[in-house]
Amino acid sequence: MGVRTTTAITAISKISNRGVNRAAALVVIHGDDLGRKYDLSGREVTIGRSSKCSIQVDQESVSRTHAKVVTKDGRVTVQDLGSTNGTLVNDEQIDGAFRLRNGDFIKVGRTIFKFIASNNIEAAYHDEVYRLTTMDGLTQVFNRRYFEDTLERELSRCRRHGRSLALVLIDVDHFKRINDRHGHLAGDVVLKGVAELIKSRIRKEDILSRYGGEEFALLLPEIDLKGAVAQAEKTRKLVGNHTFSFDGDAIEVTISAGVAALSKKIEDGEALVRGADERLYEAKSAGRDRVCS
Repeated sequence: MGVRTTTAITAISKISNRGVNRAAALVVIHGDDLGRKYDLSGREVTIGRSSKCSIQVDQESVSRTHAKVVTKDGRVTVQDLGSTNGTLVNDEQIDGAFRLRNGDFIKVGRTIFKFIASNNIEAAYHDEVYRLTTMDGLTQVFNRRYFEDTLERELSRCRRHGRSLALVLIDVDHFKRINDRHGHLAGDVVLKGVAELIKSRIRKEDILSRYGGEEFALLLPEIDLKGAVAQAEKTRKLVGNHTFSFDGDAIEVTISAGVAALSKKIEDGEALVRGADERLYEAKSAGRDRVCS
């Protein structure tokens, strides 16, 4: 079949050799998005339940605008903003602006942040650990575990606020044929390219994950079924019109997609995934390169 067996060469750099992010940061050490790091590069960062906050902590015990972290003249302070349940630093409730020191723990609701001072190599390690535990190594989109955790969080949020939620399951058509004709390295290039194309056309709040071998899951908060179908169609056309190539060979790539959204019949995560998967099966059975909902 003329399959190439060339070994791909990748350079792996040591964290100690990378440039240290000079900004101070907050790292989630307990709560949703465990391990996520928020850079404190702006002069003021707000924390609260509102989606307008710089760091959103969507919990009942958190006020809409709960606290703020201010960076000024090399000093970083945290201040409670009159929240209902208060803000704690190292298990002590604060009153007024509290100056943070490296390693301090900030508790907002049930979420605990660790403060990392600027120019600290620990920030790079937190970035790397979070990336390794949440990202797919090949495509650099979120992995299935992150998708499943996020799905439960988004479902809870949608129920609480009465918002829409849709899911698109995407499958690369005839992917085995691509591997057989062009080799597995070409297949990897296609998967990375498809992921990059989808990422380039979604919103910041959308969650793209590698769900299986050649399958991706696109979670769309606050989007109904009609909007999700439109997004899936745009994605299908984008991939179909793109020129993929490997080692001088052009590779034709199309995708099929199944779409489902929360409704009276689909009320939990398992039903949402099952609904999208059934529609994806319909799309593939009907000839592929199409969207079914």
